[in-house]
Amino acid sequence: MLEFAINFLAATIRTATPLLIASLGLVFSERAGIVNIGTEGIMLSGALLGCIGSLMFTSSLMGAIFAAAGGALLGLVFAFFTVTLRSSQVVVGFSMNIFAMGLTVTLNRLILNGVRVTAYPSFAIPGLSRIPLAGNALFNWPLLVYFALLMVPVSWFVLYRTNTGLKVRAVGDHPKACDTVGINVFKIRYGTIVFSGIMSGLAGSFISMGQLSLFVENMVAGGGFMALAVVVFGNYSPGSVLAASLLFGASDALKFRLLMTPAGIYYQFMNMLPYVITIMALCFFARKSNKPAFSAVPYRKD
Repeated sequence: MLEFAINFLAATIRTATPLLIASLGLVFSERAGIVNIGTEGIMLSGALLGCIGSLMFTSSLMGAIFAAAGGALLGLVFAFFTVTLRSSQVVVGFSMNIFAMGLTVTLNRLILNGVRVTAYPSFAIPGLSRIPLAGNALFNWPLLVYFALLMVPVSWFVLYRTNTGLKVRAVGDHPKACDTVGINVFKIRYGTIVFSGIMSGLAGSFISMGQLSLFVENMVAGGGFMALAVVVFGNYSPGSVLAASLLFGASDALKFRLLMTPAGIYYQFMNMLPYVITIMALCFFARKSNKPAFSAVPYRKD
């Protein structure tokens, strides 16, 4: 029973990590009033670009750089259309998702085509990793897992204890007032979108290089939309987003456990489990969510 619990917790951490990384980036962009529906496409692109970078240089570090750079570039594209041109964030986001799905399929078949790449190596925490039973399962992870956990307090501090965080929150709630006192609303929104793109790209690379060592078409499988739900469920706060990510990760881990039981013959229903929990979370917590007053509203200076 103890071994099952430890393995289940390890699986929860593994599946929650990409959600947590992407969600922490989304917390900043959402707080600035941007709803990035294109997160799914950015994560998918990050998954592919990470594998391409890892294959070209035989280095997982280069894979991470490729994924982050690709996410930043797509973030800039999204920011240009939604912030500068003031296009609908929902329409641009879905367009990016469709574009990313087609582009990744094409590039995968031209470049990768099922080739295994250098995956993210695991780094054991000295001392803790030697704990019997739990040590190797809970304290031996790729660096991105530690990075995700470290970014929770860092994000909270930046968002609530720094002048930058105050500007981000103010832009989402009162952009006109911010502009009046000299805060560049466009600059803040651009910055948060690019940061969100970088985090989403890294999250996608963890799916392809941290959980596997190859790219599979459409492997994100709704993870970007789940990350958006995690932010709402976590009430736009880094600490609560961590708890929400673990809950959603646990539902995904439970799905895989149930697939190995006799109930697995109804695998269609097992595969639905994480998405059912996502929909329930949105239904029960969306009204209680402390979302910015000008969420998804383009800012017009004139």
